[in-house]
Amino acid sequence: MRRTTRFRQLVEQPEILAMPGVHDALSARIAAEAGFPAVVMGGFAATASLLGEPDTSQLSLSELADHYARLCDAVDIPVFADADTGFGNVTNVARTIRLLERAGVGGLFIEDQVFPKRCGHTAGKAVIPAEEMVAKIKAAVDSRQDADLVLMARTDALAVEGIDQAIERINLYREAGADLLFVEAPRDRNDMRRILDEAPGHHLANMVEFGLTPEMTAAELEEIGFAVAIWPVSSVLAVTKTLRALFADLRQAGTTRHLHDRLVGFKDFTDLVGLPRVRQREQDCLDAARALVSEGK
Repeated sequence: MRRTTRFRQLVEQPEILAMPGVHDALSARIAAEAGFPAVVMGGFAATASLLGEPDTSQLSLSELADHYARLCDAVDIPVFADADTGFGNVTNVARTIRLLERAGVGGLFIEDQVFPKRCGHTAGKAVIPAEEMVAKIKAAVDSRQDADLVLMARTDALAVEGIDQAIERINLYREAGADLLFVEAPRDRNDMRRILDEAPGHHLANMVEFGLTPEMTAAELEEIGFAVAIWPVSSVLAVTKTLRALFADLRQAGTTRHLHDRLVGFKDFTDLVGLPRVRQREQDCLDAARALVSEGK
């Protein structure tokens, strides 16, 4: 089954799809090992991982597509991609769709912020006119080669224009062809319920630790009516805290001998990244080559 088809099934199933945020191929493998059926990588995590910079539209389309391709090569489960603002107008959106489809993602989303965008839980955001975003969504729908590729529309209008306009926009985006809907940063459960009540369709909840939206469990979000829930920055926040502590201890002690309980074993790590599989493939190829040479003598 194509990963696009599988991802669409996961979005449309009665149970909520809970996805962890990852930031590179290794974290994607760890999420798959934990049993998650799909993962998401947003611009916040990708920019932090690749550049060590904030999420301010600094990554180019090609850099992002290459990064997603590495994630898709590393795992068999669907990867949900952040296509930022589509990197321009409808012409740019069409190319964005082509490159991310080629990378192998199961679905992707574009947002209606002005470029360069800001992280959805920071101040100072601005949005483009609704008709421009509708045009981008139509371009995305027309450009996808795989009809099962899930296209999500995100609006940041709630922080800029209020909840009424956010709901109006997301309904327009659904009518334009978006398969999944995302109103960023509602401040309470009442707003979350109102969005779902007044905008029919499949909705995504964004659980950003220390962010503007109240943190809820997947079960609580499912009860409200969300189809998808993501935790997009958890991995980079966890890695940052872990490495800060590790490097501080190493700097002070000059050794990691006392830190082994905080490290995965070397064999466990090589098993995770597939070294036994690589070695077996090498041996199989060598054995086949020897057999062929032997037959030719």
